[in-house]
Amino acid sequence: MAATAFKFESDILSALAHPNRLRIVEGLRKGARCNCELMPELGLEQSNLSRHARVLIDAGILISWKDGVRVNYEVADKKIFDLVDSASAIAKRSLEQKLKALKAG
Repeated sequence: MAATAFKFESDILSALAHPNRLRIVEGLRKGARCNCELMPELGLEQSNLSRHARVLIDAGILISWKDGVRVNYEVADKKIFDLVDSASAIAKRSLEQKLKALKAG
C-alpha cells in the first residue's frame, strides 16, 4: 500500500480518536441531524460540537450544510459505522481480558 493511502487512513483514525467525536458519529447513525438536536443529546456546547465536527469533516467522515442558523451534519459514508463497531468490539474484548486478569491476579 502506498504511503499516501496510509496517511489518509491514519487521518480517519486520528479524527475518530476522541470520545466526543465518536459520540457525534454515533449520534448520526440514524441519519442527518442538526446541531440543535446533537448539542443537548451529547451535552456539548455549540462551539465544542462545531470544533469536533470540523475535525470529522476535514477527515471526510462527515458532511455539513447550513439551513438558516442551523448546521446539519451527516455521515459521508455509512461504512464508517463498520469501523466504529469493530473498534467497539475490540475495546470490549480488551476490557474483558483486563478485568479477567485483574480478578485472577
